Order: sequence, then C-alpha cells, then structure tokens
Amino acid sequence: MLSKLDDYPIHQTPEPIAAPAQSDRNFYDRYWYNGYQDDGDFYVGIGLGYYPNLHIMDCGFTVSRGGEQHAFHGSRRAPADPTETQVGPFRIEIVKPMLVNRVILEPNETGIECDLTFTARSANVEEGRQTRRVEDRIMMDATRFAQFGRWEGRIRFGGQELRVDRARVLGTKDRSWGIRPVGDPDPGGAPPTKLPQFFFLWSPIHWKDKCTHFGTFEDETGTPWAQDGMIVPAYDDISKIPGITDPGLEKMARVEHQVEYVKGTRRAARATITLVSKQGERHEIQLEPINLCQMKGMGYQHPEWRHGAWKGELSVGGESWKHADTDPLSPENLHIQQVMRARMGNEEGIGVLEQIAIGPHATSGLKGLFDGAL
Repeated sequence: MLSKLDDYPIHQTPEPIAAPAQSDRNFYDRYWYNGYQDDGDFYVGIGLGYYPNLHIMDCGFTVSRGGEQHAFHGSRRAPADPTETQVGPFRIEIVKPMLVNRVILEPNETGIECDLTFTARSANVEEGRQTRRVEDRIMMDATRFAQFGRWEGRIRFGGQELRVDRARVLGTKDRSWGIRPVGDPDPGGAPPTKLPQFFFLWSPIHWKDKCTHFGTFEDETGTPWAQDGMIVPAYDDISKIPGITDPGLEKMARVEHQVEYVKGTRRAARATITLVSKQGERHEIQLEPINLCQMKGMGYQHPEWRHGAWKGELSVGGESWKHADTDPLSPENLHIQQVMRARMGNEEGIGVLEQIAIGPHATSGLKGLFDGAL
C-alpha cells in the first residue's frame, strides 16, 4: 500500500514505507507530549500510537488539575496512509517537522477539547537505542528522541476552560518506535520462571537558559541496561535552533539517582538525579513534586483503553477521577509522571519525573511484584 511518504527518498527496505520491515506484532510508532504550567497548576498529557501489524491506531489526551484527572480516549482501525494521524475528533498536525506541531481535539461527547501548538525550544535529543531481552526474547527494542518546547492555545474539560500561555507553559515532545509489548498478551507458551520486572525513571527539565535530560532503565539488581544524560542548549526563537540535532549538546558519561518514596507506594516523595560529565563534573538536581498525572489517562496499562487494544472501527470515550480515590499500587496506577520543581545549585527549573517500577528493584528496596516502599 503506497502512502504520501513514498514520494520522498526515505526507504530503508524494498517495501513501501507503510509496510514495517519486520512482522513482530508489537511493532509500534508513537507520538507523545506533556505540558505543564510553570507553577504546576495543571499538567497535560497527549499520545498517539500506530501499530501497523495489529492494524490499530489509538490516542489519549489527559489533564490533571487540583487532584483530579480528566481523560479522552480514542481508537480506530489503522489508516492505510500512516501520515493520517487522526482518530475521530483527535488529530496531530506536523506544521513544521521537528519544530512546530499542533494537537486538536474537536468538540465531542466527552466534553474534553483542545487546540494546542507545540513550538520547539531545543533541537532534538536522541537517546541511545533501548534493547531488552527477557529469557532470550526481545521485550523492548526501540529508538527514541525528545525535544523541549513551549505550548500555547486552549483546553476545555469538566466545564472549565484553560488558556495556555506560551510564556508559562513548558513541556516535552517524545517520539519513539520499535518493539514493546502492546495490545493483548501473547497466547500460549511456557510461563515465565521469575517475576516480571521493569524499572524506569525519565526526567526532562527546563531551566532559564538550557534544559537537562535524564533517563535510566534498570534490572532487578539496580544495574542499568540503558541510560541517557544530556545538557541541552535552549533557544527563545526557533530560527536560532541550529538543526535537527545541536552540536552544542553535551552528552554525559553516566547518570545516578536517589528516590525517597512515599511509604506504602512506588511514588517519589522527592528525588535527586545526577548527571556526571565525561570530565567527572557532577550536576546534582533536587526534585520536589507539585502535581501528579497517572499515565493511564493516555492508555498506559489502562484496563480498558490499553495501547494496541482492538476497540472496533472507531471508538471514543472519556473518564474523570480523583487521585485520592485511587490505589497507588494497582497495576494501572503504577506508571506516573509528577511535575517537579527542580533546583541545581542556585538555579531553579521545572520539569517532570516519570516513574514506573514493576517487580523487584534492589537499590529501591522493592522486593515483590507490586509491594510498596517501607
């Protein structure tokens, strides 16, 4: 099946671009964004996923404010043309590739709407390839890049309307593709010989004149199997961004972290992340949470609207809940982002800390599948 993309000299295999290079059912291609006001008053999360071997495209849009979260979900049969990034009333427009994107959620039955424009504040930050085998099977094999930016526009939800001011609302764009578990569990086969395990921390932070990027995947012993740390130049004018990547970006030699958990949960009460340069210079960042988003609002581990689940030719839905009414140790609530007030020396910044800890993680003192921190 040909698509608009086939008119560009970008092919990597003899197949049209719409045909994945391999047949793994878990192959995916995803847009993801967050946004938050500089005082943490509200958080916005946005996602759109394309699963060509499952023939599904889905999306999520969520707003967290005042201890409540509101979410729009949508799913459809995947379009034949992968440039058609639309699910019912939701769509993403690539206004200027790698610089300006627009997210629109037209009026719909859920009462959740938006018209938002993301404008880059940095060039793109490519993370290292993230490959993980579990009992000799590929569980994850993905490429990811992030970009820092600002948001402007409006959001409507729960009878409220928010004006999104680009001078105050910052965020991150995240693009990833490859293989990771999506949709229904694989049928059959022998049961695993040990507890499932996954530990991930990810923290992009905006500062006055730069950005910092942190990420780590770790096994049950706390040993990293993928890490990223960068100091990223930031620009007030997209015409000043030097290209798709920035030669001024400084990659770190390694990253470190120390998380103090809320007792009885796997959620950070506070955290310290450290970027260690190739010259041994340590950039220590203190993080204090000021808002919470449960990632199920964008479909992550959602019991009904999980990624890659068949919901029919086109289906949309909405929901709202209070964080205080949810169990933080339920599987669908383990994956979170917290808006974080950041401090690095005398500098103040704002960003997020994304957290998911399933199964044991020795350096955190976590031993069971879903037990809380002591």
